[in-house]
Amino acid sequence: MSAKENTAINQLFERLECRYALRVLWALRDGHPQTFRLLQDSVGGITPNTLNTRIKELREAGFLDHNSDGYTVTPSGQDLLKRLSDVQAFATRWVAAQTKK
Repeated sequence: MSAKENTAINQLFERLECRYALRVLWALRDGHPQTFRLLQDSVGGITPNTLNTRIKELREAGFLDHNSDGYTVTPSGQDLLKRLSDVQAFATRWVAAQTKK
């Protein structure tokens, strides 16, 4: 991996490793807009202050947008979520293997 590729992945991971960032995106993966309150409920266990911070960061990164219906993922956010869907399949297999131990 080149230094430029390392920098890009590190910048992405820096955004996504913030507490609840992936959960916020994941809660919006179905494409339906969610109000702040509904998004807070969908994520679960997140304080309003933390949700506001994550929304701001994800909007600045170009992954979220807000309109009159609520928060939605942008095309860039949809692309990221599509790529993360492979993680869901892996997680299912991993959990199944862990329970067999």
